[in-house]
Amino acid sequence: MPAPASPSRLHLAFQGLRLRLRGSDLWFIALALLVGLIAGGLTLLQSGLAHALQGWLYGLDDEVRLSSLPALGFTALLVLPLGGLLVGLVSLAASRLKRPLLDAVEANALHGGRMSMRDNLIVLTQTMLSNGFGASVGLEASYTQMGAGSGSQLGRAMRLRRNDVRILVGAGAAGAIAAAFGAPLAGAFYAFEIVIGAYTPAALAPVALAALAGAFVADQTGIPAYLLPAASTIDVSATDYALYGLLGCTCAMVGIGIMRLIASIEGTVKRSPLPLWGRPVVGGLLLIPLAMASPQVLSSGHGALHLDLTTHLPLLWIGSLLLLKCLASGISLGFGFRGGLFFASLFMGTLVGTLFAGLLTWATGVPVLDPTSAALAGMAALAAAVVGAPMTMAMLVLEGTHDFLLTSVVMSAVLVASTLVRQWFGYSFSTWRMHLRGETIKSARDVGWVHNLSAGRMMRKGVATAPADLDVASFRQRFPLGSNSRVVLIDSEGHYAGIVPVPRLFGDGVDAGAAVGQYAENRDVALPANADVVSVMQRFDQTQADELAVVAVDGQVLGVVSEAFVRKRYAEELDKRQRELMGERVDDTD
Repeated sequence: MPAPASPSRLHLAFQGLRLRLRGSDLWFIALALLVGLIAGGLTLLQSGLAHALQGWLYGLDDEVRLSSLPALGFTALLVLPLGGLLVGLVSLAASRLKRPLLDAVEANALHGGRMSMRDNLIVLTQTMLSNGFGASVGLEASYTQMGAGSGSQLGRAMRLRRNDVRILVGAGAAGAIAAAFGAPLAGAFYAFEIVIGAYTPAALAPVALAALAGAFVADQTGIPAYLLPAASTIDVSATDYALYGLLGCTCAMVGIGIMRLIASIEGTVKRSPLPLWGRPVVGGLLLIPLAMASPQVLSSGHGALHLDLTTHLPLLWIGSLLLLKCLASGISLGFGFRGGLFFASLFMGTLVGTLFAGLLTWATGVPVLDPTSAALAGMAALAAAVVGAPMTMAMLVLEGTHDFLLTSVVMSAVLVASTLVRQWFGYSFSTWRMHLRGETIKSARDVGWVHNLSAGRMMRKGVATAPADLDVASFRQRFPLGSNSRVVLIDSEGHYAGIVPVPRLFGDGVDAGAAVGQYAENRDVALPANADVVSVMQRFDQTQADELAVVAVDGQVLGVVSEAFVRKRYAEELDKRQRELMGERVDDTD
């Protein structure tokens, strides 16, 4: 008999690397650094390709942004429905997957950071086509998808723990956002607030280093940081904080209105007879008159943001442009173009802030707020309202202006906006769209383990069963006292019919000739195999039962689960997650 083949050197090296990554914080941080470098490189590549596509389609020079053009003719704008057709065809092909495309937030919340490379490439293609052809969407959906996806793929290839993979997903997103803006603090906070869902000691160093790596890649390739104009002097009083808080309240209402507008348009389009592939085509046609009124409504709005911040425009035009941009973003996303609202909300926020400061001046007759400072505060507050990342937006202003005093008043607007949106609406843009399709998550906080800990996984198989029409005397012979504590009853078709406590049938007053089904408990109460641990505990509280049966869809008995075991497993898993949050490396078989 031949001797078994010895493992190859490559296999042994891989196993050794995997053990180091699972057992050493330093090695894991080094892997997060690699993820940040990859994410930064992918972000710059996508940005260059999208800008090159816009330049080719619209005849732009290298340094010119689409949204900063003074005007565009009807013929040039015909590329919008053409791009819509391409996006629609990709969406039609993706619909064959029979499931929604998984983004970083949902992956980290429900699937332990597991992301599909096929989903990543589909989102990349849709977003690049949408933004490249000029639809009113940003590239951040593609940036974070590819950055987070690179972290997920490396973590899964190394077969790391569930929590480690989730951190790498956040590290990839941090590197992507940091590279896009040249702002490592904003990138790190984006990962914590949006992709990981919590500020945890275990994730602090890996995410921070990945964000620095992404910004380093952008800096070394000569990409300028996202610098913002700031007021030359700013004098802040208590009244100013109150006014900026009022601006935050305004941004909260505008942000909620934008999210509801997009959902309303999307719902109307889905109920319409338009085919999936044709929806972006119609959306592109509807964008043409808006873009003819002002090209600033196109793309993510980077060029328009810097143009408007350095130009004094009439209030009526600013208000009209805000409405046009909101409508353009709603049409783009509602009709099936792919992208995000991060970049677009930054531009819309500057318009809200400028309009707010201008109206205060008009009402009082004197300049109350500096227009540039108000525009930057509005930018951060509206983006925080829509994206759901208050510290990210505050850090973006700080890194873009290097003005700590301005950042302090921006913080007041940002915190008011995010708090009111959470109180009045309860969702960010990404979680709101998931809510519309039936998901219950409100952040990337890890709740997937709750769903994985199901009744089917916790049940005890091979339970004793008996026909429900069996007489008590025969039942006593089959199950003597002390042999079983409970027996599951089934009807003539093999379906669940209740649980009977064995000692009860040996008590006084029990009719030996009666069917045991008369003494069954919880005849109409059973657990589906996919019921999560929280639902199972709620059912135990409702029934006050010690054990419940687990049944299949057709009513066949699969097993039983006890309340004591369920609560023990829940406590064990909850303790494991708490230890992970504090940085302990806990073995996880998921």
